[in-house]
Amino acid sequence: MREKLKNCQRIVVKAGTSILSDADGKISKVRIARLGRELLGLLGLKKQVVLVSSGAIACGMASFGLQKRPAEMRKLQACAAIGQGKLMHAYERFFSTRNIHTAQVLLTRDGLEARKRFLAARDTLEELLAMNALPIINENDTVATEEIAFGDNDILSVHAAHLISADLLILLSDVDGFYLTDGSRVREVDGLGEIDQNLVPHLNDVRKEKNVGGMKAKLEAAKVAMKLGIPLMLVSGGKNGILKDVIEGRDVGTLFVSSGEYKNSRKKWIAFSAERKGTLMVDDGAHDALVLKKKSLLPSGIRKIRGSFERGDVVEVALLSGQVFGRGIVRYSNKDIQRIAGSKSSEIEKILGFSGQHEAIHRNDMVLWA
Repeated sequence: MREKLKNCQRIVVKAGTSILSDADGKISKVRIARLGRELLGLLGLKKQVVLVSSGAIACGMASFGLQKRPAEMRKLQACAAIGQGKLMHAYERFFSTRNIHTAQVLLTRDGLEARKRFLAARDTLEELLAMNALPIINENDTVATEEIAFGDNDILSVHAAHLISADLLILLSDVDGFYLTDGSRVREVDGLGEIDQNLVPHLNDVRKEKNVGGMKAKLEAAKVAMKLGIPLMLVSGGKNGILKDVIEGRDVGTLFVSSGEYKNSRKKWIAFSAERKGTLMVDDGAHDALVLKKKSLLPSGIRKIRGSFERGDVVEVALLSGQVFGRGIVRYSNKDIQRIAGSKSSEIEKILGFSGQHEAIHRNDMVLWA
């Protein structure tokens, strides 16, 4: 699989705060320059590159003389507001002398949950890449609240890779890959099941004061990337020439091989980005029809409804036990489904007073994972 990485043309690189910081925990011009040279190497190979960069809050903390990451949201947001400009200035200063324009892109999760806004973000990134600019993505920490935050930039990098249909996602870490407790490096992960069974028991996260993520977050990001069909490399950001090593297929880091579970772009959005407005709980017969027979979800199989939603919203599909096994775009509001749940399709018009769709969720508008 590694030998195929040289064919990757569209690459997302994620750099965390620790990769950009010096021994004192301050964002370092030297570290940024080193990362810049790594990215220049990819650009020199005619690759299209998007950088997901942390560091805004750390820059703001340095401006305030703070040694410990604030716990209060408003202080974090203030640090981000001050630090984001300083971070982009450092990147622009490096790349402008190499005739490369950088472009700041700030995202929040709710900006990608609506299909129209998702497509707008995608189109902007596509245009920037066509202009040979270097998009630099970060979470919009100044306005992000707990409800709309990505949580960490590892998962944000997966969103970025999804947005541009990347061929490869590279996470730059403090360590050269995932290590087991016996000290051996895991070189390749071929299936989603391997992560929970073989890697999670060996987790030994140590969080730093200025960092949010950790190895657990990287494994969660890897699982989503694999489902989306995006190979993910976890490598050391402190090794010179590391991005070139990855592209040349050298034995570095840990490669999480894509499973390609979701092929269609729209279904990827349903599965990963879209906001879920409610839940349809179905009986075992409906579950089997969906999973085994690849059928659409009919009202007759729906037993319970949770949440408030309208026609066209994305909802989760679950068993009566509460186990979620899919998502889809619903064709009726929660009020209408409440009325037709358990009924045959032929009875819909009589119950609702108008002729609607036979399916509550059509097969083409649904993704399943169990």
